[in-house]
Formats: sequence, C-alpha cells, structure tokens
Amino acid sequence: MDFNKRIENVLKRMDEKDFDGMVVTQFNNIKYLSNYYPTSFAICILKEDPIILCSAMDKEIGEKTSSIEIKEFKSLSKLKELFKKEKLSKIAIEANLPVKSYKKLLPDKVSGESWDLEIETFLEKERIIKSPEEISMIKKATDISHKSFKELNIREKQENKVKDWEIAYELGYLMRANGGEEESFETIVATGTNSSLPHAKVENKSLESLVLMDWGCRYQGYCSDTSRTIIDEKDKKQEEVFDIVLEAHNQAIKSLKSGIKACEVDKVARSIIEEYGYGDNFIHSTGHSLGLDVHETPSISKKDETILEKNMVVTIEPGIYLEKEFGVRIEDMVIVGKKNSKIIGNLSYYL
Repeated sequence: MDFNKRIENVLKRMDEKDFDGMVVTQFNNIKYLSNYYPTSFAICILKEDPIILCSAMDKEIGEKTSSIEIKEFKSLSKLKELFKKEKLSKIAIEANLPVKSYKKLLPDKVSGESWDLEIETFLEKERIIKSPEEISMIKKATDISHKSFKELNIREKQENKVKDWEIAYELGYLMRANGGEEESFETIVATGTNSSLPHAKVENKSLESLVLMDWGCRYQGYCSDTSRTIIDEKDKKQEEVFDIVLEAHNQAIKSLKSGIKACEVDKVARSIIEEYGYGDNFIHSTGHSLGLDVHETPSISKKDETILEKNMVVTIEPGIYLEKEFGVRIEDMVIVGKKNSKIIGNLSYYL
C-alpha cells in the first residue's frame, strides 16, 4: 500500500478548501493513512508532516506498523498547544468526533488561541475508489468466507437440526482457520419465520427448511459481505420469491457500471420486485459500498445520487420479507467497471 500517496491525495483535497490540518480519530481512517490500527485511543494530526498520538498501551504496536511518526498522547491541552505551535488556523474534523472531544478542542479565546474546526469528509471521499491492492484484499476476504461457507455444508446441518448459534460459531471458526482475522460483522443465521427479520439475531433455534445467512470476514482489515438463502425446493411460494429476488439481483448487477447513479441501480432492483407485487416487502436499500468498513459511502439506495466510478466496490442485496412467514435475500459484492461490473467470488445461488 502506498500510504504516502494516500496522504498526498487527502492533503490536496484539504488544500482545495484552504485547510491546513485535520484531526482524524476513526480507527479505520487512521489505518487507511498509516497501516496502524489502534486498539485504544489515538489521534492522527494530518498535515504536511503528519503525526499520530496514541496511548502508551499502543505505542509499541504503533511504532511497528505505522508509516506515520508515532508519539505518546498526553492530553487534549497538549494537542491544542501543537495547533498553536504549528499555526493551524483551519482544521477539519470527522463528523463522528464526540461532542465532548469537540468542545475540548475549541480554541480558548482568552489565552489567545485562534482556529476554526469544520466537519469534512475528505477521508470518506478518498476511500470510495479502491486501489488494486485493496481490491485484492477484498477478494481474499471473499475467498476465505466462501470457502468456509462451503465447508459448513448447510444442507447437512439442516438435516441434523443443528442450532442457529452453532452455525454462526462454526462459520466463525472456519473463517479464522482459513486465514481470516475475524467476522466483518455479527453473522446472521435466520431460520423459519426469523428470516423475515433482515437483521435477525440467533435464538438457539434448530434449522428449519429455510435458512437466510449473511456473513463475512476480514483479511488484513478489509471486509467481505455475502448473503444466501437456502429454501425448501418443495415450497412453491418460497421458490417464487427466491426467483424474483434473484432476478432483481442479476438485473441490478447488469445495470451497474461507471457513470450511472447509485439510485438508478436501486431503481432497477426495486422496480422488478414492485412489478411482482412485493414492493412493500423490500424494506432496505439495494446495497452499499464496503472496504475497511463493512458500510461505506456510497449506498445503493433511493436517495443516493452518487455517480458510480470504476473500482468502487459495492454490494447488491435485494430482499423480500414476508412478516411472520419467511424472508429471502441474495447478496454479492461487485467491482464497478466502465462497461461491465464483476462479481467477486463464484458462490452458487442454488444450494
């Protein structure tokens, strides 16, 4: 990873708006800039000669992994002294900076401090387009998660009435055994009527004839995210809903290319589901971007008018949820291309 290039790109964005410094506290933004992922409190001061201030607990790991100079964090008052010493007058902050921290960083006019703090999304915008190295990490995370899912043998687990939580734990073990660091998010194993809940929790419930799973793992910090629904092939309604969702999924991916708006891709999937009379049962967006975070900008949703660009990585995950009956969701990650976009992985839809 060319971390110096990443810093240069963000500094250019900052310079265009006359910022001479930025306070970065999001752990994944710090990792994006330096390769160091904090385990405790850390602040990156992004400027011409950036510096990361971290807790004493993290100093050793920071020095081993960071491409940016590491120093021990003392206090926010010391940080303000740095602002004054460096003559930083216009400082960008992240939108999720805690209000308590924000207030402590405000200048004390009485003591002669003078700078402006303004919310900006320089890092989020820079992270939208994935480098070849980042795409390689996402592909590796996907390979690990798909290989692990196949090894799980979900049909056999259904026959043996294995519990939902056992599936989630075994899949987590397999992903780690196959080289993943951890789950990208809490694995969803929704069976029977629980599958009508998009973010269902495990309930110590034996697997029934329909199982909706949503899972992923991290590899060197980068996420994968996949959903599959295993239906009862003898149940005509389940088969009908599954085929509609798969059609919406396939057509949305077919429409996905650089130059199209994110909301237009959502409309492709949504209109297909609406045509079959299930519009009210598609209760979330069609997808989202992902990378170091499992949910990044942009979203593939009704209101997001972001114009997609080559080498964005997004999910396509339409779903239909019939309350107290069952739900179906099919999700893949896709690399946006100029004319054609490519699904990451080759996991079957019919299991």
